[in-house]
Amino acid sequence: MENNNMLSYIKNVLENMPNDWLDLTTHRLDIYNEGLAKSQFLDQFESLYNSDNYQLSALSELPTAYDYIRLGHPLSCILEWAIAKTNDLDPQSVISFSSKTTPILAVLRKNLLDNKNTQIAHLGELPDYFDTEILRNVYGYNFDLKKINELSELDSPNVNSSVVYISHQDKIEAIEQNSNIDFYINLHSHLGSVLLVNGTKNESYISDIQHVRRRETIAMTPANSLIALHSLLNESGFDDQKNNIAINKSLVLNSIKEITGTDVKPLVASSGLSIQYAILMGLIHNALENHKGKAIKIVVPPNCYGGTNDQARRVAACIDNVEIVDLAVDGGNDMVQSIDSVLNRIAEQDAIPYIIAEIPTNPRVEVPDLLKLKEALSKVRKTSEGKIAVDPVFILDQTFCPNVQFLGDDEILSSVRTISFASGSKFPSGGKCTAGYCVGNTKTIELMQKIELHLILCDNEATDLQLEILAKQLPSMKQRIADAYHNTRDFVNFIQEVLPTAKINFVSEELANEGFTPSVFSLDLPTKGNTDEERENYKRALNLKLINLMITQIPTESKFCVSYGQLKGCYWTVPATSTQGTTKEGDKDYIVRASLSPNLDLDLHKSVFLEFVNSI
Repeated sequence: MENNNMLSYIKNVLENMPNDWLDLTTHRLDIYNEGLAKSQFLDQFESLYNSDNYQLSALSELPTAYDYIRLGHPLSCILEWAIAKTNDLDPQSVISFSSKTTPILAVLRKNLLDNKNTQIAHLGELPDYFDTEILRNVYGYNFDLKKINELSELDSPNVNSSVVYISHQDKIEAIEQNSNIDFYINLHSHLGSVLLVNGTKNESYISDIQHVRRRETIAMTPANSLIALHSLLNESGFDDQKNNIAINKSLVLNSIKEITGTDVKPLVASSGLSIQYAILMGLIHNALENHKGKAIKIVVPPNCYGGTNDQARRVAACIDNVEIVDLAVDGGNDMVQSIDSVLNRIAEQDAIPYIIAEIPTNPRVEVPDLLKLKEALSKVRKTSEGKIAVDPVFILDQTFCPNVQFLGDDEILSSVRTISFASGSKFPSGGKCTAGYCVGNTKTIELMQKIELHLILCDNEATDLQLEILAKQLPSMKQRIADAYHNTRDFVNFIQEVLPTAKINFVSEELANEGFTPSVFSLDLPTKGNTDEERENYKRALNLKLINLMITQIPTESKFCVSYGQLKGCYWTVPATSTQGTTKEGDKDYIVRASLSPNLDLDLHKSVFLEFVNSI
């Protein structure tokens, strides 16, 4: 009876749910409490369930679930809640993935760090792309494989081992529970997978598994979560894929080549962090094969986007000869000088340098001298023993300006081993999906092949719907970037006029003429006080005063959100409390970051900003 009531309630919820549950890719900070992100949505959803309230107005008031759609979203949370109810589990113990490999890797990673072994039992065949040798030799994971025909063949795990049971399921249904299993991983056709944590002894894994999902892949997408929920409701199999996959993929790859000016095959992943993870693992794999025994140095700015920073450090934590080196690039530091200095030190150590950097930087929107950057990256360096050092690979995050051509023949970085990537939730899709992509120049063909291998191994390629969305959105991206920049330049000029004491971080007119036309700027508001602490506290309060005024006065366009490159509206955030969430406190930026779209009421935004200026 309880299960029937639950299914009936979900049916009503799906009929009345807000459109944003299916379409929104980024969380709204005005209804987002990061400290309660993994529980607040379901706590309040459960209250609605207990009162049988499925009205649109009530569902719309639920707080933001998790974080973007990488860590989770309303539909993935409801799917996990429903599966948990069906199997008499805590909803926190059920975790959905778009990938069918990554949930396995999440358990393996935790056990590697805890020095535990893993037995992977599978009913049926493992996916072809599950490469055991690479997982052992590159990722460093320890595990045994056991093919079984029925659950009774499983032995009880010993205290220093976990049993992961993998099965293919063509619909969402209750599992056959077995106390010898620590983790169930159900592979669901083209939808992804669902991991179930079994037993209180394994509760410590939940947060770590969720963090793998946040940093190396994404949750089951909203569209696929909806299909899975309908499968549960109807006790039916999954709908066949109807997307024109081959045509959409061809359109996307051709668009990326045209935009970036490259001929090397692009790679498209389920998110920006998914492609970045494949890049790092592909490069590490290449180094292990071609530079045996040498240390690998991942050079990364400590204040860059928190996901990039955190992911790089997580990779280094798992692989013995991989180490993070900080790169000062922002807020008074010169990127080129920092890169030159870091590369000199790494060369002396005869190590392998992989540099991750954003151009323009985030959130200060700075662009280095590109000719000097090329010189620093191209310089032939010597080891302490006088041998030629290994040249760097430059991993360029182009999310702010994906239209700038760095890699094509005769472009500024054509002669340097460079791989460029962009987050698809920004300009590439206009905020409609998270899929990210990467491209390389002709000097990286071998590296790109390794990256593709790891993208496939992790089952992190873009979904069919993501490719369909990108096929529609990419052709208009360059025009959208131009229009959004025009609005941003206009707004920045207005702010400089009415609040000249504010420090604005934005590209110069000269850089814009060279093609750097972002639509994001950061604003260091004027402050006052007798001590540094008083001045900092005043400025932080002023940041929120501005943002709250904008989103309350212009609720249909201005959002407290971390988005960028959307099709319409204006988005405001404080990087230190959003995109720099996992960055060390001393490296965070407590300033306002704003991003404008091609389509908004600019005059109204100017009017409200002037109201703010007059109030201070």
